[in-house]
Amino acid sequence: MSALRSEILTLYKSLLKEGRKFSNYNFRMYALRRVKDNFRENISETNPKKIEEFLSFGKQNLESLKRQVIVGNLYKMDDLVIEKKTL
Repeated sequence: MSALRSEILTLYKSLLKEGRKFSNYNFRMYALRRVKDNFRENISETNPKKIEEFLSFGKQNLESLKRQVIVGNLYKMDDLVIEKKTL
């Protein structure tokens, strides 16, 4: 069970890391919120079969997220007001 927990944490960290790569604030915050919400929603799951399904789904999402980051960063937009640094 410890190896499974380690794999889950690694996937969680990888998804968060990838989500932070979006240059667009809205995409970035949406991706991070979705990752956190999905993991919180399933944190109490104890069925090993369901956990394996969630892991498989998470890995597919990680690959999809990587592609989305690449495409999203091809079309750079101006920073939003919320992102502007004040002096």
